[in-house]
Amino acid sequence: MKKELYFLFALTLVLLIDGGIITAQSVINSKNGENINEPYKFPWAGGMNAVQYCEVDFNLDGIKDLLAFDRRGNRRICFLNNGSPHTVDYQFAPQYAELLPDLKNWVIMADYNMDGKNDIFTYWTPGTMMVYTNVSDNVLKFEKAVYPYLKTLLPGGYVNLFVTDADYPGVADVDNDGDLDILTFGVLGSFVDMHKNMSMEKYGIPDSLDYEHYSYCWGHFAENDESNQLYLDTCFGMNYENTTKYVDNERHVGSTFLVHDIDGNGMVDILLGDVDYPQLMALYNTGTYEDAYITRIDTLFPVGDDYVDLFSMPCPFYIDVNNDQVKDLIVSPFDPGITTSRNINSSWYYQNDGTNDMPDFRLVDKKFLQKNMIDVGSGAYPVVFDWDNDGLSDLFIGNYGYYWYSYYTNYILHSVYYSQIAYFKNIGTVDNPVFQLWDRNFANLRDLKKQGLIPAFDDIDGDGITDLLMGESDGNIIYVRNLQNNEFEVIDEHYNGIDVGEFSVPQLFDLDDDGLKDLVIGEKSGNINYYHNNGSTGLPDFNYVTDSLGKVLVTDYMISLDGYSTPSFFRNNQETSLLVGSEQGKIFYFTDIDNNLDGKFAESNQLNELLDTTDVNFDRGMRTSAVISNMFSNNKLEMIVGNYSGGLEYFNGEVSVNTSVENNHYPEEIVMYPQPASNEINIDIPEKTGNAVISIFDFSGKLINTFKYQNCQSSITLNVSHLKLGIYLLILKTGNAEYRSKIVIQK
Repeated sequence: MKKELYFLFALTLVLLIDGGIITAQSVINSKNGENINEPYKFPWAGGMNAVQYCEVDFNLDGIKDLLAFDRRGNRRICFLNNGSPHTVDYQFAPQYAELLPDLKNWVIMADYNMDGKNDIFTYWTPGTMMVYTNVSDNVLKFEKAVYPYLKTLLPGGYVNLFVTDADYPGVADVDNDGDLDILTFGVLGSFVDMHKNMSMEKYGIPDSLDYEHYSYCWGHFAENDESNQLYLDTCFGMNYENTTKYVDNERHVGSTFLVHDIDGNGMVDILLGDVDYPQLMALYNTGTYEDAYITRIDTLFPVGDDYVDLFSMPCPFYIDVNNDQVKDLIVSPFDPGITTSRNINSSWYYQNDGTNDMPDFRLVDKKFLQKNMIDVGSGAYPVVFDWDNDGLSDLFIGNYGYYWYSYYTNYILHSVYYSQIAYFKNIGTVDNPVFQLWDRNFANLRDLKKQGLIPAFDDIDGDGITDLLMGESDGNIIYVRNLQNNEFEVIDEHYNGIDVGEFSVPQLFDLDDDGLKDLVIGEKSGNINYYHNNGSTGLPDFNYVTDSLGKVLVTDYMISLDGYSTPSFFRNNQETSLLVGSEQGKIFYFTDIDNNLDGKFAESNQLNELLDTTDVNFDRGMRTSAVISNMFSNNKLEMIVGNYSGGLEYFNGEVSVNTSVENNHYPEEIVMYPQPASNEINIDIPEKTGNAVISIFDFSGKLINTFKYQNCQSSITLNVSHLKLGIYLLILKTGNAEYRSKIVIQK
């Protein structure tokens, strides 16, 4: 199997659909036949998509803690390290986030003045960098170290040290003189600029940020300006005839750096990731401190079967994760595009079984920290509703989608996401609510292959059973009928002819207090649509009233032309109020709604007072969504907030959440290509599975073939030349796991 091929088609996990009826299967929490209920360690940490990891001592106890900075919404996720030797032992500590300065797009923590406290390098205005000095005394504290941004000396004078939001630079002592230099791709994007810190040369101590542009071609290598194609032994002029070509794909926009001596020869090397590509490359430096020279490249790193394969633009971080005094490797996507990268299983932890100078990386976890929190991929849109009529509020989470697979057309990267709804059943009591992950793919809605499914619940057909209306990315409303016994039928994918443009977010709420639930819909443009219910109980008749309900518009045109409004009306002490999430991340709070549906709602800054919280910043990332709940019996209001990183935050309360071990696995755990196939098809399985059985059925349910394999490693090549043109169902059984997919045969 050629690992260089990234035109991948993943196995689509499908169930047979009979007569248009989708059968939902509640998840049984079992492992080897035993029921389990494992609590998430920090369920409300907010999810992760594109995370950068940094070491910093938050509580000033002398132990390096962990900042996980997610560029999807510039979220600062803080974890205290309890410091247990040879143990991964982190504790979620959100209280430290507000002690950090605002961070944008990327962040690096490094001790530039060598006082033992890590300082901050981060993106600032376009093309510039800001530095904050760690001036902590009794509390964590940072101050700006430069104004208006970090500068470097060029022949014409001092200018901004150029770096883009699409590049992750390297900050390290490149020339081994005791102060921190900076490596980044230059303005033209092909060669690496070295900005030398002159602190030691000028002052004899490393406490300054005095940079001079030292080299336009550090390492004597070049990257193709349209791809991640690399050339060695070259600088200006790009003399391709005397260079060595390594990777031949197309299109280049940005890159990521980790600067460290990987091979122990005393010279700093580079781990390099590139936009639109899933691999991490190691570039080895055999030059001198004054004149670096890259002479060898590993195109897949770490070497071996467990190399980084992480769409898109993997970014590496060198951190002691397990407290053994040896730096480990964490890798996560850095791609600025929010619909190109893997979202779940996107935080890869490699334990270093070697030393700091001669690392030996072993893949341990693809969900580092992620597995300990609610994470539903890209986008999290919480809805609280008592689905099973037991008097306890359950939790549903819509999403934009789970990453499925990536492919190229004309060298342009495309990634596929399918949306589904997660159902967390409340298995607790009114005094002690507990959410249990009951079904990650509620009603099998993933089979619709839509994006942006967000549910609203009510009896639509008058049979006394709760049905679903769902928003989706195309702006329509989808009507799904509940047939009882966990069976659902998609009745109409364009319900009532409603089309709000893009990204419809419905809520059913009795706005005018006439006993009938009306339909309100948020949308990409940031406004709110209102459809009044002129029907009767159980038989709604929604009629359009306005697309500017309350004159609400949550679009911040300084940030984006889009608003992505997510309305959530609620009543408190008989007074109607409104929360609206937004593209910018702010949770808006509106009052003055009752008897004012034709007027303008009043935006309020009293959300902290409503929730009995103190000084909470309600800018919670990007594309947020919020719902007010009352989980406990004490009439206290809580708020659950979702964000684009696929996670949730809980304000003014805390509810335990239990995981579920599912029989149906994440979609990206198995990859199959090519699709369509004609003679052979390759199946990639990320973990060694032992024995495996593959069965192929036609879509009438007839068994066509069965194949048995022993001692499977990570891939299987299947001969399908005997299959006729058409679509088949493949079932792969490995131990206790079962995967289902369709195969498309095209001769």
